[in-house]
Amino acid sequence: MRTTLVIDDDVLDKARSIAERLHAPFRQVVNEALRAGLLSVEKPTITQPYRTKPYPLGLRAGRSLDNIQELLAQIEGEDHR
Repeated sequence: MRTTLVIDDDVLDKARSIAERLHAPFRQVVNEALRAGLLSVEKPTITQPYRTKPYPLGLRAGRSLDNIQELLAQIEGEDHR
């Protein structure tokens, strides 16, 4: 089937260079690219959410992460700045 499409210059140049490199007809390269692109639009890849595992920090008794300045003062002394 024939139809008219407006293709951006950069896309046209890329398709032509691929067709030349593969020694394939321009029409074939465009059709294969459209098939691949339409398939990815129709069925997008679903990635698993990134998950981290919590680990105990093992802070000594009497130390807390609630106040970082105080914790630094306890660990490094008052001259931690």
